[in-house]
Amino acid sequence: MFESGRGRGDFDPEKILRQIVSALQNFRIGAGSNNKAMLLIVVVGIIWLGTGVYSVNPGEQSVMQLFGKTSTTAGPGLHWYWPNPIGTKNVESIEQIKTMELGIVREDAQMITGDLNIADVSLVVQYRIKNLEYYLFNVDDPGDSLRDTDEGEPDGITLKDATESALRLVVGQRSIDGILTSEKEEVQNETQILLQSILDTYFSGIQVLTVRLQEVKPPDEVRDAFDDVLRARQDQDTKVNQAKAYREDILPRAQGEATQLINEAGAYKAEVIALAEGEAKRFLAVLEEYKKAKDVTRYRLYLEAMESILIETSIFAIDPQSGNNLLEVLPLSPLTTSDTQPPNISIQDTESGTE
Repeated sequence: MFESGRGRGDFDPEKILRQIVSALQNFRIGAGSNNKAMLLIVVVGIIWLGTGVYSVNPGEQSVMQLFGKTSTTAGPGLHWYWPNPIGTKNVESIEQIKTMELGIVREDAQMITGDLNIADVSLVVQYRIKNLEYYLFNVDDPGDSLRDTDEGEPDGITLKDATESALRLVVGQRSIDGILTSEKEEVQNETQILLQSILDTYFSGIQVLTVRLQEVKPPDEVRDAFDDVLRARQDQDTKVNQAKAYREDILPRAQGEATQLINEAGAYKAEVIALAEGEAKRFLAVLEEYKKAKDVTRYRLYLEAMESILIETSIFAIDPQSGNNLLEVLPLSPLTTSDTQPPNISIQDTESGTE
């Protein structure tokens, strides 16, 4: 395995020349041994060139440097490049998803909101390398000992400071109530966009994949008061949801009852109209018969009217010769008539005749 260097101006031609001259001097064993020395140099050269063979695994990429200057890149596979000290090979994974947590230290988590409150905010950033050359050579980062990042890689202090700056700017534009409750998704999205913009300005070669808030809470000194507010808002949301559920339950039933009443009213309307039209046609039919035979029709109508009246009336016969003595009343029907049977009417012969 070769040792991956970073190639940040560590090539010294004079030093290399001194090493070669010293090696040649060591091979001067004697005049008769020049051929052996040359053979040894060739063998050492072949071995040295053989160390230039290297492999790049899937998901990795290599950036080569020639005399400390970036020359080319290579993808997965078996490759050869000039070994040290002429060439330097830098192999990194460009598909590995890395993670950076912000807010482990409380001083990093405390932020001022737009309404001048203090909130403890922690988040996790997931990222990967999108440009290996930029990632290796454009940002001179001192590294982060807490996260065990190497010196010179921008995902050390550079990524942490950029994330903290973006998050503080986004949090500073919102109230603490929104951050604690309903605006977490907006905070995540805006922080990711702003962080990516900052990293692109540095040409860091890092692509931000996700930004997720881990914990958002008020300071310990006032947490109880904020918890009371949150519980009150949760109760409010519960009541609102219950009211909406009641509305969704009562409205369909009321609409169904209204539809039923409308249908019943329509049926009653049709029934009344039909009855009125039937009565009108019956009246017109009687009128036509009346025009043909007025006396007969008038007498028939009279009989029908009297029949409808007398069918529910108790009838008594009085002898005119009794001197209108009510004690000599002859009941011609029961005093209490049945609803189902009409009374039997028997008309006595009187002086006035029978009607």
